[in-house]
Amino acid sequence: MLFGVLALMSYQLVDAAWIALLGVDPLAALGFTLPVQQIIIGLQIGLGIATTAIISRTLGAGDLQRAKQQGGLILLIGMGLLALLSLMVWLARHIILDFLGVDASLKPLIESFWLPWLLSAWLGAVVYLGYSQHRANGDTRFTGLMMVLVSSLNLIFDPLFIFTFGWGLNGAAWATVAAFTVGGVFTFPRLWKRQLISLNFINLNRLQEMRGLFAMAGPAALSQLMPAAASLLATGLVASFGIAAVAAWGLGARLEMFSIVIVLALTMSLPPLLGRFAGAKDWQAVEELIRLAVRFIIIWQLAIAIIWLVLSKPLTQFLTKDVEVSALVMDYLLKLPFSYSGLGVCILMVSASNALGMPVRALIISILRLFACYLPFLWAGAYLGGINSLFTGALIGNLLAGLLAWQMYQQGLKHLRLQTTKTG
Repeated sequence: MLFGVLALMSYQLVDAAWIALLGVDPLAALGFTLPVQQIIIGLQIGLGIATTAIISRTLGAGDLQRAKQQGGLILLIGMGLLALLSLMVWLARHIILDFLGVDASLKPLIESFWLPWLLSAWLGAVVYLGYSQHRANGDTRFTGLMMVLVSSLNLIFDPLFIFTFGWGLNGAAWATVAAFTVGGVFTFPRLWKRQLISLNFINLNRLQEMRGLFAMAGPAALSQLMPAAASLLATGLVASFGIAAVAAWGLGARLEMFSIVIVLALTMSLPPLLGRFAGAKDWQAVEELIRLAVRFIIIWQLAIAIIWLVLSKPLTQFLTKDVEVSALVMDYLLKLPFSYSGLGVCILMVSASNALGMPVRALIISILRLFACYLPFLWAGAYLGGINSLFTGALIGNLLAGLLAWQMYQQGLKHLRLQTTKTG
């Protein structure tokens, strides 16, 4: 799983590096796409979390047939919801671009890019749901291998579609479409071959299952959509400092995703274990597993921050030749990576809360992280010292969010223990 997520983040970073060769405008166009992409990813991850939590807990209770039926129902509903969201984004594209403060000269470039990009985003989200079905059944190896395959194909297709075929920025989107299509061809037939899902809903209370799905996926998706909402506001704020600032912010965001790859791998691999422990009411195992993961994240992310500190200058020169963008990305790397330990803890607490059947608590953690910690310090930094102080504000906000998330998770786990004591 780790290598799969690493491959996924690597291709996004290399994607940005290839696009940077096209110039500042295409890189800025990619930066403006980021907050909208996070909206789709938010729903995708919310559904994935619900899939893993619901199915793993059903398997933990020993009901194999119901778990298969739940898998089929979630897959159908998820595909429909993701298609609807993608359509809504396309229809509202003019409103979104105006809200983000996109320069008029960039709008034609972004609009031509968004149609193939939305198709790639939908395909990626649907394939991710297929991965979630495998993870819920304890098969993380296949998911990791598929992530490596899809990412490798995307890395091969990128230069072909962007430069050899002469498709430019749009070529990056079509390369992703091609890669995820191959991923889907391998992923979905395997679900039926291994009998992991069923579309035979006889004796399944579909209405009850849908209520259970939305009760879990709704708050989980909202908790994942909060970063997208914050990203929309943050990108709009960054856009006030110019196109180069947006290009640097978008590139920095992809470096951030690459930096927290271990955290993302843990959020995919731990929920099935946590769900089974929760189904068995083994809270001691839950606590030990989470404490171990948190300690690891803090140490690992501090090590990553030191690596970025050492490599900041040569890395930025490699990623972009634009002097202004390079200077901003370097400042980004000197500051924000030292906050990724707090960010990682917060992300893990959201995932753990969802896996343990506390989706509302996970949502509250996400809301407080972004709207009580991250954005206020972002705005304060921008107001006090411009784009460079904005980076400092993001650093402070992430660290505070990690502390807050840990406290809220501890309170939730204590409540679950008390409930078990009363009912047991």
